[in-house]
Amino acid sequence: MKKNEYEIWFLTGAQTLYGDEALRQVDAHSQVVVDGFNACGKLPCKVVYLGTVKSTEEIASRFREANASSTCVGVVVWMHTFSPAKMWIRGLQLLQKPILHLHTQFNKEIPWNEIDMDFMNLNQSAHGDREFGHIMTRLNKPRKVVVGHWEDVDVQERVASWARVCSAWNALNNLRIVRFGDQMNNVAVTDGDKVDAETKFGFRVEYCPVGELASAVDKVDSADVDALVKEYETLYEFADDCKTPGKQRDQVFEAARIELGLRRVLEKWDAQAFTTNFDDLYGLNQLPGLASQRLMAEGYGFGAEGDWKTAALLRAMKVAADGLPGGTSFLEDYVYHFKGKGAILQAHMLEVCPSIAGSKPRMEVHPLGIGGKADPARLVFTASECSGVAATIVDLGDRFRMIVNEVDCVAPEADLPKLPVARAFWTPRPDLKTSACAWILAGGTHHTSFSSALTREHLEDFAEIAQIEAVFIDSKTTISDFRRELRWNDAYYR
Repeated sequence: MKKNEYEIWFLTGAQTLYGDEALRQVDAHSQVVVDGFNACGKLPCKVVYLGTVKSTEEIASRFREANASSTCVGVVVWMHTFSPAKMWIRGLQLLQKPILHLHTQFNKEIPWNEIDMDFMNLNQSAHGDREFGHIMTRLNKPRKVVVGHWEDVDVQERVASWARVCSAWNALNNLRIVRFGDQMNNVAVTDGDKVDAETKFGFRVEYCPVGELASAVDKVDSADVDALVKEYETLYEFADDCKTPGKQRDQVFEAARIELGLRRVLEKWDAQAFTTNFDDLYGLNQLPGLASQRLMAEGYGFGAEGDWKTAALLRAMKVAADGLPGGTSFLEDYVYHFKGKGAILQAHMLEVCPSIAGSKPRMEVHPLGIGGKADPARLVFTASECSGVAATIVDLGDRFRMIVNEVDCVAPEADLPKLPVARAFWTPRPDLKTSACAWILAGGTHHTSFSSALTREHLEDFAEIAQIEAVFIDSKTTISDFRRELRWNDAYYR
């Protein structure tokens, strides 16, 4: 994930009006704040203090450096004292990295017995940050604003949440998606404008002939396959017919061979996300479902049926969620359960990430029923009970829209002995009828990137950084209000 290589740069605004001693105190206080963020243990990457800036030239220079840095993924700005906002115009116009406005002050409380005019002049965040906020709004600069004392846990957590999304945004801007085959069956919602997507998000979608994958699979050494199957046996339960000398044992070995070949192709292309298509499996023995499951568990983005937008979003969510409790996976809406508030059985043919599993996955081999290939191996499990977010991005022609539904993953009401695939069973908020109606009105896909590690705030930050429309379906959603929001958004983005 490389987040240990990323940095958040911290910049403090001031001016020379109050003299050198005041600037020395501003600088010392800023270093304490930065050290506090680094010591709190919540941020996914290091915060680096760049000093106190006092002029247009200094500000523009720092922001140019941030743009050029391969390690800087975002900038935090704080006005310790009053910093005339016109000084920031040129720099803010230049800045291309995400920015967070930290509205805090060094002292948590007013020192009632000692406060004097020197203290007032030095600690002017209430004044300076509002001046800075005005120019950000005047320039229509996208940003996150966090208000509160820098030592408060909620402030540290919100800055950490934003830093995770900055890491994800950086990964997306440098992402290459390998697409094996093309769009399946003329499906509209999983296709879109790749040029517009690269312009907006930065990722590239590259076509790779499935024959290249088949060739790589053919070149895999049998000793490597044997070693990988032994690894499988340490990680997963095995159905009896997948053990030696079970009749499906060979298909497990073939799945391992495909995984090794797929890894080599992705490494050759320097890709961190990919799509497959069960209509285009020329030269392969089976659909690479097991390989897709395991690669997702390591952080790769994935989209079935050529769905490159979901592959990109899943990769971004994987990066943002790295190190947090919970899992993140590709999923697909399958079957409704119209009982009570309603629920949806989520699954796919094979490709569901074991990071969301509620128990040890089980290796099984069964017929797929489509694709015309041999019976594929897969990991079978039920997702753990949790709350999470299910998100998708759709191309509306004139813009991209992110749709997010808050969901509660629950235990299925009975076993599913005849459904040998990984699955999740969730109740979408506020209920199935409302959420499904809202999702359809918004033009949502049947594929989602689901995460029990991330929250609505992570995705709100992502949409703000990407400058795309975002709509949320939650416990407060009503269809009449949601329709109005969509109409307002249409007017805003027109």
